[in-house]
Amino acid sequence: MAGIYLHIPFCKQACHYCDFHFSTSLKYKDDLLQTLVKELQLQKDYLQGQTIETIYFGGGTPSILSVKDINLLLDTITQLHTVSATAEITLEANPDDLDKAKIQELRQTAVNRFSIGIQSFFDEDLLWMNRVHRGQEAEASVKRAQDSGFENITVDLIYGYPLLTDTKWKYNLNKVFELGVPHVSSYSMTVEPQTALASFIRNLKQPAMNEQQSAAQFTYLMETMQIRGFEHYEISNFCKPGHYSRHNSNYWRGVSYLGIGPSAHSYNGEVRQWNIANNPKYMQSVMTGKLPAEIEELTETNRLNEYIMTSLRTSWGLNLDVLNSIVAGTAALLNKAALPYLEKGWITQKQNIIILTQTGKLYADHITAELFF
Repeated sequence: MAGIYLHIPFCKQACHYCDFHFSTSLKYKDDLLQTLVKELQLQKDYLQGQTIETIYFGGGTPSILSVKDINLLLDTITQLHTVSATAEITLEANPDDLDKAKIQELRQTAVNRFSIGIQSFFDEDLLWMNRVHRGQEAEASVKRAQDSGFENITVDLIYGYPLLTDTKWKYNLNKVFELGVPHVSSYSMTVEPQTALASFIRNLKQPAMNEQQSAAQFTYLMETMQIRGFEHYEISNFCKPGHYSRHNSNYWRGVSYLGIGPSAHSYNGEVRQWNIANNPKYMQSVMTGKLPAEIEELTETNRLNEYIMTSLRTSWGLNLDVLNSIVAGTAALLNKAALPYLEKGWITQKQNIIILTQTGKLYADHITAELFF
């Protein structure tokens, strides 16, 4: 089994915190779509005939695509690959794109899962982020999707930014629970160097993020999700039983995936590659039959650290037997390195499985870095 990720690098406007690759000009959208088709053809052998279990339209804002655009890409995939009859096909969407007409049109595609970028239900917060939609639109978009028969929905929420009081954070979570969505992805606001938000903070136009606020709101998130019957199956992801994101879960479990589009990454267990993050250069290269990607052959150390990084983020944990299957004897070394965190109560170990505790999840990046080989 394997997955395909399609990067759609277009947005109506730039969110102040976002550092993903995108353009706010749609001038070359049709040309880029044809280039995505061409790259799918160029990369048809990358997954070595594996059945496609998941397809993910990410971005950018894939919901700006028309039904014709989406079906063009899906038809190309089905012509080049064997796609499972039960494949999870996700479309990332902004609430303002999901009006009644658009949702009805999307029923004419094979898309069966929405990832809706809500972020907040408060207008002042959305304005601060420079989001296009407003809080009422966010709620309405979920209800419209549900009324149209789309039940497999995940929503994004952000916490840990200055405008988000604890009262507002509780409201956002309660609103999601009221809507009855089965999956939530929630992230702490991070300040990436090249973003507008970073510039505002450097120029003292905005306050810096508060780590204590972020930690407290993350703790409340974990506790509340557990009470509400959600499984915390990955650091930033929560779901009702049976509603894992199959696409992202496969990524964390080391399943092969093919990334199509500018800035998209691919991985097959032995090699990682990533396309150039420049639309004109990407199109020019692909249309002349050349893949515009950097390729990294993974060393044993790369593979060990990759596994540590991805597995520790999940509720399934780090399996020491897997480490030994990559390089013999490494399980004993990691066990020794992990001992201080076991004593602090930041990790637990059951037989050969190491899992972060709730407290440990607050220090996940630190623990992971300390366990790297």
